[in-house]
Amino acid sequence: MRYFFHIAYLGTAYSGWQKHPNTTTVQQVLETKLSQVLKVPITINGCGRTDAGVHASQFFFHADVLITNTDELLFRLNKALPADISVFNIIQVASHQHARFDAYLRRYDYLIHTYKNPFLSTTSSFYRLKNFNIENVNKALQLLLLYQDYHAFCTSPAKYEHTICKVSSAELYVDESEKFFRIQIAANRFLSKMIRIIVGKLLKIGSGTMSTDEFEFHLISKETPLILDLAYPQGLHLSKVSYPFLDLPNKGEILFL
Repeated sequence: MRYFFHIAYLGTAYSGWQKHPNTTTVQQVLETKLSQVLKVPITINGCGRTDAGVHASQFFFHADVLITNTDELLFRLNKALPADISVFNIIQVASHQHARFDAYLRRYDYLIHTYKNPFLSTTSSFYRLKNFNIENVNKALQLLLLYQDYHAFCTSPAKYEHTICKVSSAELYVDESEKFFRIQIAANRFLSKMIRIIVGKLLKIGSGTMSTDEFEFHLISKETPLILDLAYPQGLHLSKVSYPFLDLPNKGEILFL
């Protein structure tokens, strides 16, 4: 039987989601613990990939396993997992439903704080944003809705069959004190480092070292910038994954704007 596992994790201690030799990843830890609890080798398929240090407040993977009691497995698995990985739900689905290929929407949130704060340092990125032009950043974000080819905002476009991403929403949220920022972008898919590249450019636009016209030029020409300006990984959170047959609320979201 096929089950979807609804999870969240802090990516600080991991070299991303995907399993790699000689390093610790979220997938590797989950497969190891699930295999130990069920006493059979388990292979899992995630809804996507996150980079080293990047978090997921909502993530799904599927596994084909025989489960007699999902509540008991939920308890035992959470007990076996480290504190930085949580399982919220275990849901039986049809045997053809796929955690990665059936997802039609993914949303990322990028969190920024503008003063040094040790209690935010692992889940938000610290940037000193003085005289930050919020209006220009909003203009740049709205440009994302007008274009679909993100070849210019990807570290390795050649590895993809195509670089088309359909962005459905792009928003900037700022608190009244302008000390906390949340950049939120939703699309059907994302390319390697795409959000961190976009956020890096938005920070330059807000600080006045890049114009919205320059930003749009890369979207039009598909020409990769000479310097990518990747934003720090710790501020990035995969925050929403939706399926035609499954759309669960985010249980791990950080209450930050």
